[in-house]
Amino acid sequence: METEKIVSAYFANVAAGIFERAAKVRLLITDIDGVMTDGGIIYDNDELEYKKYQVKDGLIVHHLRRSKLMVGAITGRESRVVQNRCEELKFDFHYHGVKNKGKKLQEVLETLEIEADEVAYIGDDLIDLPILTRVGLAVCPADALAYIKPYCHYVSRFSGGNGVFREVGDLILHAQGFLVPIIKKLTQKENEQN
Repeated sequence: METEKIVSAYFANVAAGIFERAAKVRLLITDIDGVMTDGGIIYDNDELEYKKYQVKDGLIVHHLRRSKLMVGAITGRESRVVQNRCEELKFDFHYHGVKNKGKKLQEVLETLEIEADEVAYIGDDLIDLPILTRVGLAVCPADALAYIKPYCHYVSRFSGGNGVFREVGDLILHAQGFLVPIIKKLTQKENEQN
């Protein structure tokens, strides 16, 4: 099966208007809890915090950044585990313990000298609304609260911690013409090595 057909089938449920929005994106920002994780927090008896991340979400960060797209996180909780994950993935920036996400978005826009319609944001709860209602591409996981979904341009087919970040990363890369060449390049290298 041709790569183009495979990718087209993957995005068959996405409306054309979403691709138009994604084509303008220069920066993908994500919330963490409920987006890159399932929202659960585990504490052990020593009060150490544990979170589970989807490896597929992390892998796409490399390809976004190689395609000259910036990636960042704005999260409402302070967590060393989250900071470590953001650093491991080489996010361009990550802000933790942010209670006013709308204000932080404005600071990011001014610092990076980009417009709100050049930003995609993934969020799932009330604290995310000040960003979701401003950006060019607002996305939430399938399991976001029902009253958050109407404020999003796209509701992912995946739940938090189960591939929503990956789907949005793939969507942006595809809308900008990068995804198919990435796949072809990697499959060509694989075939040449065998």
